[in-house]
Amino acid sequence: MWQQLMVTVDEELAEDVSDALMDAGALSVSFLDAGDQALFEPPLGTTPVWTQTRVVGLFEKDGDLAAIRSALGGQFGEERLRDWSEETLADQVWERAWLEHFHPMRFGSRLWVCPTGFTVEETDAVVMRLDPGLAFGTGTHPTTALCLEWLDAADLHGASVLDYGCGSGILGVAAALLGAARVHAVDIDPQALAATVENARQNRVGDRIEVALPWDLVDGESDIVLANILANPLMELADALRSRLRPDGRIVLSGILAEQADAVASVYARKGFEMEPAVLSEGWVRLAGVRRT
Repeated sequence: MWQQLMVTVDEELAEDVSDALMDAGALSVSFLDAGDQALFEPPLGTTPVWTQTRVVGLFEKDGDLAAIRSALGGQFGEERLRDWSEETLADQVWERAWLEHFHPMRFGSRLWVCPTGFTVEETDAVVMRLDPGLAFGTGTHPTTALCLEWLDAADLHGASVLDYGCGSGILGVAAALLGAARVHAVDIDPQALAATVENARQNRVGDRIEVALPWDLVDGESDIVLANILANPLMELADALRSRLRPDGRIVLSGILAEQADAVASVYARKGFEMEPAVLSEGWVRLAGVRRT
């Protein structure tokens, strides 16, 4: 059994309360939105919090939550800590419990993302094995799905691919499974690179995928650049991504809200890209284009 202790605080107090819970023996602390406030684009490298943030601490079953709550009240003031609640959680294998809601998914005509324990019967299927415990992304978000559908429809045989902001490596691994000869997977988070290496190994394409932090990426141009990040970083990175793409190479951009699509496309058009119409899914878009100059 486990225990959760939850409290709502103003955003400026969230990090301090999180630290206090960890000092009190919390196994983990997470933040939730307490006021239905959307956070679409937090700055890179930051932990997003909301104006009203729900701080959730997970404790072992014998943790004294009353004492922890009293200590926090004395440290921060009872009036600043609102809507306390506690919850008991039963033991279970969390990754497998999550998998009960995660089944094989098809993207395009051939590409499948499939968790351990499932099979895909289609004879022409290209199957990527991916479990939530090994990844930050599994293809369920519209931005990832849009990129996977593009990859499924593309001719990747022999291509060199740059996956910029690779996360779990799902796009780079998919590209390799679909025929790419070489994939460079880049992320600012070392944990993302570790997840990418493991997912590449699980899918037997580790020999074709190289991982790197952005500042360690070797010079060179790719045939295809994939960047599923966010609109503002994509606009800031336009020159850098262009420099990594050969003339007449293809670029695929996502992580863009529908209302941001024109702004992002305009930036890349000014950099010499011939951009295609945006493809929309659930309020998010994919932009694709060809480097012409």
